[in-house]
Amino acid sequence: MARSALRLFAALIVVGACLISNAQAQQAYPERAVRFILPFGPGSATDIAARLIGEKLQAKWGKPVVVEPRPGGDGLIAINAFLAANDDHTLLYASTASFIVHPYTLQSKPPYDAERDLNPIVRTADSGLAVAVSAGSGAHSIKDFVELARKNPGKLNAAGGAGLAELTVRAFLKEQGLNVSMVPYRDIVQAGVDLGENRIQLLSSSLSIAMPFVQAGKARFAAIAAPARSPLLPDAPSAPEAGFATLGYESTVGFYGPARMSLDLRRKIAADVMEALKDPALVKRLFDAGLVVVAQGPEELAAVVRRQKESTKRLADILGIKPKED
Repeated sequence: MARSALRLFAALIVVGACLISNAQAQQAYPERAVRFILPFGPGSATDIAARLIGEKLQAKWGKPVVVEPRPGGDGLIAINAFLAANDDHTLLYASTASFIVHPYTLQSKPPYDAERDLNPIVRTADSGLAVAVSAGSGAHSIKDFVELARKNPGKLNAAGGAGLAELTVRAFLKEQGLNVSMVPYRDIVQAGVDLGENRIQLLSSSLSIAMPFVQAGKARFAAIAAPARSPLLPDAPSAPEAGFATLGYESTVGFYGPARMSLDLRRKIAADVMEALKDPALVKRLFDAGLVVVAQGPEELAAVVRRQKESTKRLADILGIKPKED
């Protein structure tokens, strides 16, 4: 009995030491510079948000926060860089739209498992997504674009932000039976420029991409690319209201950590981010960049991802696309 008691006591000491060590590690985080890897280029809504939130966290943490845009490859360049880091001080900051379609859009099975490798940390905002048309095309609405495309088969171009937005535009074109070319972009910011110059006639992306060209009179917002109206553009109809529900998709932006990151650490980072998002000045700056703050923890972000996977499957069904299995 004495020996059993001693072994139990020793085991409790070890467990207690581990718990203390883990708690200290959580409190000490971060121990060095933190990197945010993004799948979109400078000037995108995600980039703007990462830098604004990073400034707040840098002040709180007392450690540098470095933002690294890695556009291209339908988001794979950023995701591969994040996975290769294998480090809990390297976080992926991305919209669900940038990775949720990979099982349907890549030539082979994705080189990562989203549920295993992208560990949800915190939801920060919903993207201000919009469907814009070029002023040079003469279109003012999605209906105008459809009519124009039917009168000019094979002569118009369209684009969507990497991932879900692009898949949505493709599904919309198929549903409407339109002969319109999809233009791929390594960096969706360039698509805004081409929209303004009438090289493409329809663009579905974050509101911030098209905004400068709308303000310059070179493009027009035809609808909010969401299931319902947005406070970002209160006078613009949602895509379903405009009669084109397929273009109404949901996208949220958040942080993801590596597979091995503990739930306790994810909750700690989430709490710090959510505290930063209570600042009215930051909320306004994000709103001005086309983002509506929605601050939620890892469990809530995971639920959003699951819901959006179902929406993506419906789009893939329209296009007759099956997820890659090998």
